[in-house]
Amino acid sequence: MATSRRRFIKTLAATSAIVASKPSWATTSAAPFISCNQYSWFTFYEREKRSWGANLDASLAEYVKSGLKAFEPSFYSTNDVKTLAPLLKKYQLALPSAYIGSILHEDAESQKTIETAIAIAKEAKPLGLSILVTSPNPIRWGGAEIKSDEQLIKQAKNLDLLGSELKKQGITLAYHTHDAEFKAGAREFHHMLQNTHPQNVSLCLDAHWIYRGAGNSQVALFDIVKMYGKRVVELHIRQSVGQIWGETFSEGDIDYPRLVRELKTMNVKPLLVLEQCLEPQSPNTLNAIQAHQQDLAYAQKVFKGWV
Repeated sequence: MATSRRRFIKTLAATSAIVASKPSWATTSAAPFISCNQYSWFTFYEREKRSWGANLDASLAEYVKSGLKAFEPSFYSTNDVKTLAPLLKKYQLALPSAYIGSILHEDAESQKTIETAIAIAKEAKPLGLSILVTSPNPIRWGGAEIKSDEQLIKQAKNLDLLGSELKKQGITLAYHTHDAEFKAGAREFHHMLQNTHPQNVSLCLDAHWIYRGAGNSQVALFDIVKMYGKRVVELHIRQSVGQIWGETFSEGDIDYPRLVRELKTMNVKPLLVLEQCLEPQSPNTLNAIQAHQQDLAYAQKVFKGWV
């Protein structure tokens, strides 16, 4: 991809964002809008040799020009929440969800991760936060290593513990994945969902990472929807064309209309979060505002009746 999550984390000290007032909806099923993850904007800015965090005020001004009214930032500390509140108030962006990284398979880091996540949730909940998304770190970003059985058991226990603690605050923990979790028969992905309690750990279904992680397989994606669809509280929306991430959300490799039908059949209505990121082979014809305007327009068509 154009930039790794690891690099993204290192460069985001001042790029998190929050909302300054509680959104009008009380549950994810009532969300009246489409949100967007910060990371997709980061990839567009990087391609344009700009920094999302260099002038966050200007960056968020562009964000709202796309028509988006909700935002999924990446939080790394409570300072992110406190520092960025005035800008989110200025641009009247809702905060239905936020993303955090986590290390839950190592004893030394797990407790720190849990404490930080709980502190962030406490700080952000009065501002509207309802879902906290986390993607437990792999052994090494971009590496071939897989976690041991012992590490997977430990990670699942810590994930469930984090979810139970967040639940006490009225926050839903949503488990998110990239492609690493689908190595070795998707053992990490399935262990997390088979060994955590649904009331503690929900699922942020990142459709394209599942598709790609399973060897570009819609069969695998829709089998996972059948198995775990009832736990989906958030949907990350990304599309590829010929297995390359598109510049915009459009028709492509993943049958999103079918995904909508499958979730509707289950009476599942997740929070919708655009994450149409770029990778080196992606087309280069639009700037960030133009691309996200098109993303939003197409998403409103595909998810008509949900927003």
